Amino acid sequence: MSKVLVPIASGFEEIEAVSIIDVLRRAEIEVLVASLDAQTLIKGANGIVVQADVQVKDISADTLDMIILPGGWEGTYALADDENVQNLLKEMDEKGKNIAAICAAPFALNKAGVLKHNYTCYPSVQEKIREEGYMGDKAMVVEDGNVMTSRGPGTAICFALAIVKKLKGEDTYQALKSGILADFCE
Repeated sequence: MSKVLVPIASGFEEIEAVSIIDVLRRAEIEVLVASLDAQTLIKGANGIVVQADVQVKDISADTLDMIILPGGWEGTYALADDENVQNLLKEMDEKGKNIAAICAAPFALNKAGVLKHNYTCYPSVQEKIREEGYMGDKAMVVEDGNVMTSRGPGTAICFALAIVKKLKGEDTYQALKSGILADFCE
């Protein structure tokens, strides 16, 4: 069974985090929700509280198939400033493991030095990353090497489905896409 880590910090974007967690679990992918510290209840940007399963510091890249960062500026800045998250991103990249981020979170990937040339993010966030390689609205999901990125809350389900396709294959992707009525996803 594939195993992914979704680290969240106060101010994370709830639609993105919960969509990713839900869609991946429907695909029978083990999802660990991680906090940055001992706090287990993390409040998102819109006041929704999500319970973490583990702390990032207790996770090794060797035990994961992928790490996925949800956006939300406050949460993204916390992920970008957290030494454990940054080290885990670097370790995942060095091992060629899958990395994904949505909305503002490619900013945290860039800070870790793992964001590849082609990427997308929430419009305007590229100004804090770089214009070169920014794909804008040309694609809902951009994949470059071992890194996948997406634009924001409205693309979260399609992003999660693209992750399912990568980790579980076309058949699981198609069945789940049909089952959740997400035929609008590419």
